[in-house]
This record gives sequence, structure tokens and C-alpha cells, in this order.
Amino acid sequence: MSTDTTPGLSPFDVLRLYPPHRGTLWSMLESRSAAVPEKEFIVFGESSFCYREVLELASRTASMLAARGLGAGDRVGVMSQNHPSTVLLLFALARLGAVMVPVNPDYGVDEAKYVLSHAQVCGVVGSPATLATLRAACAGMEPAPWLMLNEGTGKEPGPVFGEEIAKASAVPPPEAGEPGTPCIFIYTSGTTGFPKGVMHAQRSVVMAGEGFVGRMHIQPDERLMAVLPMFHVNALCYSLMGALAAGATIIPVPKFSASNFWKSVTETRATLVNTIAAVTAILMRRPRDEFVPDHTLRKIYGAPLTQEMYDVFQNEFGVPHLIEGYAMSEIPGVLSNPFDGLRKVGSMGKPSLHPDPDIRLAEMRVVDDEGRDLPDGETGELIVRTPIVMLGYFRDEEQTKTSFRDGWFLTGDLGRRDADGYFWFVARKKDIIRKRGENISGAELDRVVSNHPEVLEAAAIAVPDDLGEDEILIAVVLKPGATLTPRGIADWCAKHLAPIKVPRYVAIEPDLPHTPTHRVAKFRMREDAGLKARATDLRPAG
Repeated sequence: MSTDTTPGLSPFDVLRLYPPHRGTLWSMLESRSAAVPEKEFIVFGESSFCYREVLELASRTASMLAARGLGAGDRVGVMSQNHPSTVLLLFALARLGAVMVPVNPDYGVDEAKYVLSHAQVCGVVGSPATLATLRAACAGMEPAPWLMLNEGTGKEPGPVFGEEIAKASAVPPPEAGEPGTPCIFIYTSGTTGFPKGVMHAQRSVVMAGEGFVGRMHIQPDERLMAVLPMFHVNALCYSLMGALAAGATIIPVPKFSASNFWKSVTETRATLVNTIAAVTAILMRRPRDEFVPDHTLRKIYGAPLTQEMYDVFQNEFGVPHLIEGYAMSEIPGVLSNPFDGLRKVGSMGKPSLHPDPDIRLAEMRVVDDEGRDLPDGETGELIVRTPIVMLGYFRDEEQTKTSFRDGWFLTGDLGRRDADGYFWFVARKKDIIRKRGENISGAELDRVVSNHPEVLEAAAIAVPDDLGEDEILIAVVLKPGATLTPRGIADWCAKHLAPIKVPRYVAIEPDLPHTPTHRVAKFRMREDAGLKARATDLRPAG
């Protein structure tokens, strides 16, 4: 599918509108604030903050944190839906050379406790809705992290973010962050069943934003609506940093609402939004009386997309530019279909380019199990070399070491390259279930369900859902005499896991297939066409 380009400045010319920066988050914010101080940067509900105001508020935030004793290398958790305080904390912590650790606000106590404890945070800023979970998760941590609400309720005692920064000095401490200094830990599920803390340096986050300007040809007058959560690299490195790099406007939405999507787009005059497959599929199937014909949306970045999605969004909804790509928390912005070239529906595209032709971004290869390059058309593991790559996994040197080979990151994903240089996703080697944009560890589900006193063994796999991504099926072998039902298993999961990790399908089986080393042979479960048919579908009626 080929489309015409949106008129405007080239991505490189957009970046050259602003004074040079030093490769740090703070210096990029200063650069844009100096050039367009009164330009809207953040629009949140009825509130609006220009670049000058964001710089001033971030300065006060840095002063407030420094007064609490924070310095280089310290870590602060953030557990909230999208909120301006998250943005201010990111820049303030970066100035101090410290690290932001965003946490999924839907996490239960055990999940939150693991991330906050593993990251060894000294404090947490959370929303009122997460306060009870945070208190329980932080109980027993030594030293105990301080807690702060990102907005006041008038009911809960303790510090409130806005009140604290209002009292802080407007003169921030000296900038301690460098381009190579870690600034965010993104916790992502792995095959061990425990989330891994992906460490990114400031240089990576800055370059990811600049790369997104190139992938989407973002113009300075664009308005990027962020419906994806800021505990993922997508909203942080693409929507937020892309808006900053272009000197554009970011519109964080607390939580995606399908019924209000087109109304929100129209009211905020949004021109670009990032989605995942489930979001795009849901919008495509919503009642058409929710659609607002005179909307301003011109660009969507998301994957994977189908031909039907292209047809509906371009021809029915009037959104001319849909761009598919590929990335991981460890390697943001690796591949994308070209904005000004041939777009192949369903492909991951080509290695992404930086707007500056002198800066080389991603290289990708398809290799066999011995690391030898495979010819076009053959399936093998995708491996990547890019400057926008994680520093490693926090407190996990062994996993970091095994994730690289000769400077190439091993994705664990299988794919192929076609004769035109476009890459196509085939399957995952890792035991990961992709549901509504979340990486869910099958090993974590296995462990949690196996901890039930009536369960002998459990194994979770991905099965296709009707939104183009994965749904969770867990097969369970019960202990003799057990009376546990599929609903009881789902209730157990709901008690110990985030809602998104609760399985839709539960199959109670007499036994599970095993490898010669006595591991569950999940590949045989995936090959069992009757497994899903035997399982109980726990989706609520209607």
C-alpha cells in the first residue's frame, strides 16, 4: 500500500528548528523551552502547560526531590495512570542523575512489591487509587520508601505532589545526568516468571524520540494523544519524547476509552495517536454513532495491523497514515514501514532511520541457531544492533550477558526478510503471551496457579483471540480428590495477579505433555488443536 506524504518540514529540518542539546533529557527540554517557551507542551483535561511552565515545574520538582536527599543513581517509583506528574518526575529525576521506575497501576500487592523491592526504590509517587496497594506493597521494605500522592483527595494524610513542588525552590540543583546515565527502568515479563528491569540511558530515550519524529514525520504543530500507559516505552519514548523532539504537544489520557475516543480526538484536536492491535480492533468494531466525522486525526502508529484495519481507518474514518513497526522494551523503535514509501500491510517494515543522516540507527539480521545469516525468505531468529538499546537488566548480569552476542541483541523472536528488505514476524521463541499490548510471562502464570493447594501442575500458553493478539489459556492438573473448578482457578489468579493476566480459558487435564528433561512441553500443547475446545471459556456473557 503506497500513500502520499503529508506536506511539511522534513524530520531533520524539524529537529534543526531548535538549539542543539547535550543528549540528556533536561538539555532537550531546555532547548525546546528556549525556542518555543509559550507553546503548549502538555494538555491534560482542562489544564495546559507550555514549555516554559513545564521547565519551571520540573525545576521545582528536582529541588523538592533533592531536598528529600535524592541524588545520582537513586530510584523513585511511579504508580499511576497517565498524569502530568509522571512527566515532571521523569525530567527532574534525569537532571539529578536518578531513575524513574514506572509501575503498572493495575498491579496487585505481590506484583507491585516485587518491582518496587527489586528496583530498591527510595520513594514512590502514586495516584489515590493505588495508595492502598502501595502501602501494602511497601510494608516491610527496608529502608521503607516514602509515599506521595500525585494529586490530593482531601481525605488521605501525607504529602501531595503539587503542594510539595509549590514549596520547593525554583532554582534546581546542578545537572548531574549525562547521556549515558540510566533514567528509566521498564519492568517487562520474562521467561523466568519474574519481571526484568530494563535499564535505559538518557541517550537512548532522547534518540528514541528523535527517531519517532522521523518514523511519523511529526511536525511542530502536531498534537500527540497518548492513550497507551506511561509505564511502557511506547508512550514514554515515542509519544512523549517524540512530541518533545518536534517541539509539539503531548495530550496524556489517563486511560483508553473506546466509547469516548473520537470525541476526545476532536475536543483535543489530536493529530497523531499510538495504538496496539487490540485498541485498533476495538475502535473498528465500535458503534458508528460514536464516530465524529470532522476529527483532526491524521496519523496512527501501531502494530500489528490488518488489511481490514487499513480499509476502515483510511476509507471510513479518514485517517490517511497508518504506520506499522516493531520494537521491544529493550530496543525501542527498531523497525517501521516507511512514512514516505511503500507500506506493506502486516509487515514490521525496515530498519528505522534517524532524521540526521549522519546518525545510524538499527540494523537487523535473520540468523539460525548457530548465528549464521539466513537468506531472504527463510525463518530464523531476529537479532538487532542499534544505539537505542538497553544498558542491561537491573541486578541480572547473567540475563544481560545471554541477551547479547557480539554486540547484537537476541530478540527471541522468529521472523524473515523479504526481497525488498521488509521484515515479517513469524512467532515467538520465548514463553511470552502478548495481550492488549502487555508482555505476560507464561512462567509467572504457571508459578502462581501451581501455588494453589489443589493444583499439581499448571502451564499457560497463548491462543488467538478475536482482536488480533493473544488470549491466555492455562491447562491445569489437579491433585487427587481436588474439587477446584475453572472459575475457582480464575478467581485464584484474580486474587494474585493483575486483571490482564487472568486467563480466559481454563482446561482441567488428566496430565500435561513433558520433555525428556521433565519440563512441560508447551510446544506440544500449542500443537494440540483440541485443547482450546476442551477448555472452559470464562469470558463474561455479553
